[in-house]
Amino acid sequence: MSAIFDKFINLLKWPVAVWALWSLPAFFQSLDYFDFKTLKFVALFGGFFLFFVARTSMDSSVRTSMQIIAHELAHSFFAVLTFHKVKHIRVADDNSGGSMGFEGEGNWLIIIAPYFFPLFCFFFMLGIGVYMKFAALNWIVSAVFGYFIGYHVDTVASQIHEKQTDLPKVSYLFCAMFLPGANLWIIGSMLAFNSTGWDGLGKYQELMVHLNMENLQTVVGLIFNS
Repeated sequence: MSAIFDKFINLLKWPVAVWALWSLPAFFQSLDYFDFKTLKFVALFGGFFLFFVARTSMDSSVRTSMQIIAHELAHSFFAVLTFHKVKHIRVADDNSGGSMGFEGEGNWLIIIAPYFFPLFCFFFMLGIGVYMKFAALNWIVSAVFGYFIGYHVDTVASQIHEKQTDLPKVSYLFCAMFLPGANLWIIGSMLAFNSTGWDGLGKYQELMVHLNMENLQTVVGLIFNS
């Protein structure tokens, strides 16, 4: 099963990169649809900046260990999603890095996952989904969510550098095409979730598709009418 999934996902590699690159303008257009003046968004941004304030007083070795663990867990999460059995997860004693192993050949999604997927935010969102069955989203939940988003942004930014061994495995060209759009799409999705939960996230995907199609029609019109 994992070999079939790997072949299918690897076929999607460059089409997904093109989609991510094409979606960059749509992300900035989508910001007009958010009401950032609401209390939930004020709290979200407050929690976001609170993370960076707290980061300055956090022990560097603890922060590095957490980032390494999150990194390897993201690899492992996508390995499991694509039907690979994870054999081990290790963190070096000196916090110089980590490793994980799985059965099978793998795919580009496993390799690139830590550089765009907010694992801790995702599980927090699942928890909020359960919470929303009993109560509505409020500013306290949004503030905590913003803190986790800050952690995600900081972790991704600290991991993308020329010494990172994962990036050459999928090629720097792919990273340049995929990662900016994928990260902005993730951020937009989390902003939408902060608005109205999972319903808002679903509507955001519809909005992005709509904006991408509008932009495509505009470009095609410019080409054939010129």
